[in-house]
Amino acid sequence: MSASKIFDVILGAVVLGTVGVLTGLSMGGGFIPAALLIGMILGAGVGFFGGRRFFLSIFVGTILGGLLAWNLGGVDAVSVGASSGAAMGGFLGIWISMLLDLLQQRKESLPTTPVESSTNPQ
Repeated sequence: MSASKIFDVILGAVVLGTVGVLTGLSMGGGFIPAALLIGMILGAGVGFFGGRRFFLSIFVGTILGGLLAWNLGGVDAVSVGASSGAAMGGFLGIWISMLLDLLQQRKESLPTTPVESSTNPQ
């Protein structure tokens, strides 16, 4: 396994493990270990398959969701806002990734040489 793949697996476990902790806080303190474990396993799996853009979208969603909740609801709402922001960031990240892949496929399917126009002598 390459160093880049190992980094992706660790990054995934950390990012989705953090989301698991935030979700566990929302559900109640007793759910934190289970949510952390599930998050770390899912994150390591996504990292194994190379999901850096996905992790970036979750990270940005977590930060923005936490800041928005802090601004609107105070310190007590930060964990709920951060976990909700992480979920929305993940959904938007997948959607944006799919659009980028679709645009890349469309770009590759276009002809690379210009089509010469034929003149019909009559």
